[in-house]
Amino acid sequence: MKRMLSGIKPTGRLTLGNYIGAIRNFVAYQDDYEMYVFIANMHAITVPQERAELKKNTKDLIALYLAAGLDPKKATIFLQSDVHEHAELGWIMTCNSYMGELQRMTQYKDKTAKGETGITAGLFTYPSLMAADILLYDADYVPVGLDQKQHVELTRNLAERFNNRYGDTFIIPEPLVSKVGAKIYSLQDPTKKMSKSEENPKGTIDLLDEPAVARKKIMSAVTDSLGIIQYDPEHQPGVSNLLTILSSLNGESIESIVERYKGKGYGDFKKEVGAAVFDFLSELQAKYKEILSSGMVEKVITEGNEKARRSAHKKLMKVKKKVGFQLF
Repeated sequence: MKRMLSGIKPTGRLTLGNYIGAIRNFVAYQDDYEMYVFIANMHAITVPQERAELKKNTKDLIALYLAAGLDPKKATIFLQSDVHEHAELGWIMTCNSYMGELQRMTQYKDKTAKGETGITAGLFTYPSLMAADILLYDADYVPVGLDQKQHVELTRNLAERFNNRYGDTFIIPEPLVSKVGAKIYSLQDPTKKMSKSEENPKGTIDLLDEPAVARKKIMSAVTDSLGIIQYDPEHQPGVSNLLTILSSLNGESIESIVERYKGKGYGDFKKEVGAAVFDFLSELQAKYKEILSSGMVEKVITEGNEKARRSAHKKLMKVKKKVGFQLF
């Protein structure tokens, strides 16, 4: 069985975009791949985090993973910081990375272009750690959003560079981008990605939003003046975004939804999208609350950490031997 790995940073509250673009796919993939899913809390501290908030977000993320359908019997769910091999291989990958490569990475490039100050060295080098996250587990595939393919390309470059220098060591991973729902956009500015850090709260639906509040956000979502329900991201980004959300939540193809709404207005369409979001969040949050109160989070992470450590340790020992760190 092929292996797949991915993770999400526990910064801010998870959004509907995170679910549709990532978590939903993890759940679908766990029956066909050996899944490794981790909470990337080491990546979270590339920017300052409040201790209590980071702990809460981490626990919430694990509970939401489980509530969304990740099965710990099928997927290894673990905490990045509890597996020290990530940091060790991360340093080795950093030493195999070139400054020019890291300078071209989107997050660093965007922040420097804006003239931001206080950028940490961790923000500059975290793509090397991300490569280590993937390579530690011999992942064949990495499910990513459209804006994250760059990280997998760097990982591939580093793996090939290491293999050329030291001999065959790492599997070269492939990015896997979902065709539907790979990127969900802001409800208020559908030209921008729905983000945990968005300033306008009406643009983002948090997975822990009150369902009625989320439905209201859908009803106030920006559309256009054309009055036609069709999938046209260039000319009708708002309507296209809502079509993607509805299709992702109810499983109906976008083509079928468009056909149903021929000759109908935006009001009825938004009501259906709002109802789908309301029902989804109501069910998800009920499971989330049950999981948090059951003590399941601690059990799942303890078992997942142990399994991840075994796999990561074996790979790291092989790497350290090839680099020349092992004397005996």
